[in-house]
Amino acid sequence: MRTVLSDVRHALRVFVRTPSYAIAVAAVLALGIGANTAIFSIVNAVLLRPLPFDESDRLVRLFHIPPQSTFPGMATFSLSPANFLDWQRDSKSFEGMAAYSFRQLTLTGSGNAEALRIAVVGPDFFKVVRTQPTLGRTFLPEEFAEGRSRVLVLSEGFWRSHLGGTPDAIGRQLNFDGQTYTVVGVMPRQFTMNAWGATTVPMWAPLAWTDKQAAVRENHNYQAVARLKPGVDLAQARTELGVISKRLEQAYPAENAGWGGTAIPLTEVLVGDTRTSLLMLLAAVALVLLIACANVGNLILARAMNRRKEIAIRAALGAGRRRVFQHLLVESMVLAIAGGAAGLLIANAVIAAGKALLENQIPRAGEASIDARVLLFVFAASLVTGVLAGLVPALRAGRADLNETLKEGGRSDSAGAGSLTRRALIVAEVALSLMLLMGAGVMLRSLHALRSVDAGFNANNILKMDLNIPDARYPEPSQKTAFYETLLERLRALPGVKAAGFVDTLPVTGGGSVQPLVIEGKAEMNPREQPTVSVRIASAGYIPTMEIPLLRGRDFGAGDANAMLVSAAAAKLLWGDVDPVGRRATLPLISRTQMIEVIGVVGDVRETLAEKAPPTIYYHLKDLPFGDAAIALRTAGDPENVARAAVAAVHAMDAQLPVQGVHSMDDVIEEQLVAERFRALLLQIFAGAALALASVGIYSVLSYLVRGRRREIGIRTALGARTSDVLRMVVLEGMKPALLGIAIGTAGALLAAGLLDTLVFGVKASDPLTLAVVATALIVVSIAASLLPAWRAAKLDPLTVLRDN
Repeated sequence: MRTVLSDVRHALRVFVRTPSYAIAVAAVLALGIGANTAIFSIVNAVLLRPLPFDESDRLVRLFHIPPQSTFPGMATFSLSPANFLDWQRDSKSFEGMAAYSFRQLTLTGSGNAEALRIAVVGPDFFKVVRTQPTLGRTFLPEEFAEGRSRVLVLSEGFWRSHLGGTPDAIGRQLNFDGQTYTVVGVMPRQFTMNAWGATTVPMWAPLAWTDKQAAVRENHNYQAVARLKPGVDLAQARTELGVISKRLEQAYPAENAGWGGTAIPLTEVLVGDTRTSLLMLLAAVALVLLIACANVGNLILARAMNRRKEIAIRAALGAGRRRVFQHLLVESMVLAIAGGAAGLLIANAVIAAGKALLENQIPRAGEASIDARVLLFVFAASLVTGVLAGLVPALRAGRADLNETLKEGGRSDSAGAGSLTRRALIVAEVALSLMLLMGAGVMLRSLHALRSVDAGFNANNILKMDLNIPDARYPEPSQKTAFYETLLERLRALPGVKAAGFVDTLPVTGGGSVQPLVIEGKAEMNPREQPTVSVRIASAGYIPTMEIPLLRGRDFGAGDANAMLVSAAAAKLLWGDVDPVGRRATLPLISRTQMIEVIGVVGDVRETLAEKAPPTIYYHLKDLPFGDAAIALRTAGDPENVARAAVAAVHAMDAQLPVQGVHSMDDVIEEQLVAERFRALLLQIFAGAALALASVGIYSVLSYLVRGRRREIGIRTALGARTSDVLRMVVLEGMKPALLGIAIGTAGALLAAGLLDTLVFGVKASDPLTLAVVATALIVVSIAASLLPAWRAAKLDPLTVLRDN
């Protein structure tokens, strides 16, 4: 220990005398460690830190498993009320279960109307998540009865923003859609967690099912959360749900044939695909740190070779190889710890600046911070970095021949010492850089492919806005229909508007309803065998507004009461090669008796950019059963130019109706690409840093080699070597390790391609074109990094060099 402390003190004295070297090494390591720490802090918050609930590892989400014959590729599905109640009654593995759903209400009576999406939760919801309100109480059992459920528990954010954060908020009354609700409680701030929609709402109300609603099995519109009993593992709970689901299938084959049940840990549901992306980014930034270690290793080795005489004298005075190795490794560790401390400051600044940006892109990213686990990571990363950066130079310097070094005296400047080791480090830098550049290139091509994908409609010059007319003011379906028809007439009359229509769910935004469809003349089959389609409720004019191709038949007209358009995929699925125009079918979940006539076939439209278009029907009803709709306007120019007039047209009909989500369709599509843009951006940054480090490494190694071979180059020049010969010699010296690194990096990139394939669209992670471009870029950068040392070598004066030697 005394020798280690002595080496630390000696290292500090040396670095004080050579501050430029110490600062350069520490700065490179600080950037590498800082980037790793910033990414790890996000990984820590998202994947490692427990959810803010008591014993959160026992919280699970409950799902149906749909029959794959009718819902291919869909692993989980929402619950129906009756099946949930049977699970709740019959299961023994859970301490509690709670169903929940969402509802949109309009807050009135306090100036401008405000649309709020609230959660309606079952009796055991707050008990299952084990969170108590900071003020007031949660719901009483009797408040889950119909007619007595107009009570609210508020979020801490809504309580402060709308009620001033005062304790007398309990008992206050709020007006929603003309109905009065009473505030009974306020939840704590930590209960709101951005990753889980059930907690991010401004308030909660009781879920009060009528007897009719509680008996529904075929409509799956509810979510559920549950808590496992102590000592019950996930496998047991899943087995039990499977057994109960099998029993329900036998009891109710018409509704439950093929429907299973499962439980998934809440953390896993919230994280979703983010786990793969974050681990990929952590691996990428680790590669940057390895490249930084290789670069620093080259600097340390060069310095060690320049100190060969000092090291030889130490050995002559009795210091063994182990002692010399320890001395050099301690110097590396001191620099790495200094770099780690600076990296921690960099990471803290990056986290503070980036949290707001990442909060809506990565679940729980807003919780990223420097905690004990992150500090331990920084310490471990600093130690590992110090060892990686200093190990090879310390081993190489410790093997120096004592007699030869002392014989050389001051006549040599380390011409060939350590050159093989330095070349090996360059090979590693280039190989790792190629792997990062390949990942960044593939991500960029994937992003471009998503932006260029044919979604089945023309998103240019489309303005969309979301409305929800309340049942309290528009109780009859005919009133809702009249409101939207009148509104569309007014919107079409606005200057700059070419067409207008509405639909319940816009394309590429996900969501929407999936329902069975029964063709006229065929019996309704059980759910395991019945074909299903995506169902969109659409107005006349919606199809031409979105410029969805009309392949056969006609669009909806004013006289159509119950008609539908089917997509090409739906026509193929349901009628095969037979023309479906004029055929009829029913949607049993809406009505088993109401026949709907097919009046046309339209092109396929994607629900998400990365997935193929599902079989879809567009249903046009005489009277709308719902009040929410997405309005689409086709404009002659920039959609933003008509946004204000469109909102004014809505308020001219109902001043208390909130208008939400006023955006261009191009913006909607870009919003769907947030995660892809984030991954591509970070990989570009990491790849750029790797490329810069690799080029600096090549330049520094060649500069050192040129300096070490000045005498050889002087002799070659004196014997007649031309400038081009010297340039070629030095450039080839740099290109040999670079080309070997490119070959090794190519193999590594191809091996890692399988991990990236799940994150890209429209391109293979092993794409040969991207690989060729990346390899060419590295060759160009390697040549560029070699030219300056080569030029300096070519300009050496042979007389001066030989006289100096």
